[in-house]
Amino acid sequence: MTAELPPVVPSVTAELVEALSPRLRKRLDAGIAKLAGRPVTVEGDTVRVAVDDETDIQLALSGGVVGRADAIRCGCLLAPDCLHRAAVASLAPIAEKTTEMAEMAETPEPAETPKAEAPDAVLEPVGADDASVRAARAVFDAAAAVLDAGTDGAGAVLQAELLRAAHGARLAGLHRVAGAAVSVVNGVRAARGGDAGYRLADLQGALREVLGVAYRLPAATDGELAVLRGRARQSYTAEGSLRLYGLFSEPVLTATGYAGVVTWVADADGRLYTVSDVAPGGVARAAGAVERTVRLGDTALTHRELASAGLAVSGATVSPTGRLGAGAKVRAVRAGGVGWEQAPLDALWEVPVGEQVARALGGEAHDLLFLDVTIVGTVRETGGDCLLADCGGVAVRLGAAHEDPGLPCRDNLRVLAGAVGAQLRVVGRLVAGAVARVELLAVGVDGGVGVGVERLRWVDLEGVGRGTGSREGDLSTQEEKTAAPTDTPADSPADASADASADTPASSPSGRPATSPSDPGEAPLYLLQRRLTQAVTGGRRVLAVPGSAARDVRILREAGLGTAGDLLHALDAGAAERGRDVFGRLLPADTGGFARAWLAGALYGVGVDRTLCAAAWGAESRMEAAML
Repeated sequence: MTAELPPVVPSVTAELVEALSPRLRKRLDAGIAKLAGRPVTVEGDTVRVAVDDETDIQLALSGGVVGRADAIRCGCLLAPDCLHRAAVASLAPIAEKTTEMAEMAETPEPAETPKAEAPDAVLEPVGADDASVRAARAVFDAAAAVLDAGTDGAGAVLQAELLRAAHGARLAGLHRVAGAAVSVVNGVRAARGGDAGYRLADLQGALREVLGVAYRLPAATDGELAVLRGRARQSYTAEGSLRLYGLFSEPVLTATGYAGVVTWVADADGRLYTVSDVAPGGVARAAGAVERTVRLGDTALTHRELASAGLAVSGATVSPTGRLGAGAKVRAVRAGGVGWEQAPLDALWEVPVGEQVARALGGEAHDLLFLDVTIVGTVRETGGDCLLADCGGVAVRLGAAHEDPGLPCRDNLRVLAGAVGAQLRVVGRLVAGAVARVELLAVGVDGGVGVGVERLRWVDLEGVGRGTGSREGDLSTQEEKTAAPTDTPADSPADASADASADTPASSPSGRPATSPSDPGEAPLYLLQRRLTQAVTGGRRVLAVPGSAARDVRILREAGLGTAGDLLHALDAGAAERGRDVFGRLLPADTGGFARAWLAGALYGVGVDRTLCAAAWGAESRMEAAML
């Protein structure tokens, strides 16, 4: 049903939930569940939800969204003070502008003239104003309450409080933290609703972002403050004329309720640009947007066509992240494209892998890796099987960028699993962690194919070299054929046998063993990571047993990971600590203190993942040079 409901702006949902009486607030989650199965009809700019055979809820749209509380009307006898209005608003997608959605009618920013200053002038640091500080603290408190409850306990009321705080942050110009707060709400909804595309890691990252930015912002100044504030929309600068070559297209399916497609292109110097088409929607829009016409100049190319063609652009404008603007003065016509093996695109794969990884970890421009790999087999993981490939002696795991079954990402992995020995050029998005891993975005079959928008067939792989494995070597088949333990290399289709040792490191076709990825579950650091994840799902209460982490803390310290042990001890203490008043009654839990302890552990984990990632790819020296 939620895919058919129109987006509702966060402030409307927050206003309607706040207006409920305490008795109705307790019934809100149950009311949402009842409405989820009711039929929805659309008549022009009016959407109707049938509460029962005699009562409807009407949502009046303006620009495709519900922007006011009075635009939601209910026909029941208790209206407007009924539960139904707040329930339907909480069930609907969240209307939140994104940089991808912004109309690209931008004008180049004029160059600033430097101001003359006295040689001995001392500039006072500029900090956040009082309104920004209050807004940031409100977001932190609301996000801390969501973390305290976990996805299991963060119902519609807590979600609405975070949406209200996000709206206040948006009004105060804190666009980054507001967007992160909305991502948290969408992630919580996806978790509670059993969404097929839900990823716990994404929600954990969104919580880390919103808590981290909200915590740092009150004390930030100057440049750091500007970064933490974020932008309502990105600025664009004039780039003149560009000759661009299509690389691939990838679907977009965000936690904030938006979907579409992004097509990557490159110029003759190897600089990457993107053309996007993202709007409110779900997996159906993400799967079909590749057929939409590119919104750039006078070109009639679809995104699918642009991925293998070229563009000649005049009057081009580009954002800091490489997004091409579609302003009225931009002109673009179709031009010839080239394959990945031809100049100038082939230069992208000539950059040393270690240098690419260091650049991605350093946050430079993009996080894409251009790799030449040989398919070795598959690896079983808790979240689903992935491909194992040899990349210059490094064992690289190629995972699905999207798990939603409405997109072909995982089906294409199954097809590629049968091409053991195939030597392919691929494009992936780096995933920082203890093993070398990327989310597979495109493969060099028939030029370049985006694995999220095209469905590979066996015939597509006829032109590439591969082993003697059968075409039935997909991920599910291998799981049945082997008894490999979780997160160990599975037998390849070429030599699957019941008695093969699943713990044997995969070998590269060159004959030398590929670097065997260590099992992250064996590292003591997982003891801290496991507790952080448990807090996201179950909330503070699952960690609130005093001393429950003492053994894990000791193991971490004995392994020389004293900082990790201290952070786990602080997390355990923050979860269990409850003061009492003079009458011996328990005081409310310190949700802020628990959130700060969780945030410290989460940020430590990010730093460790980055270090281990550089080591797994052999990029340590380049990372150290970049830091110097």
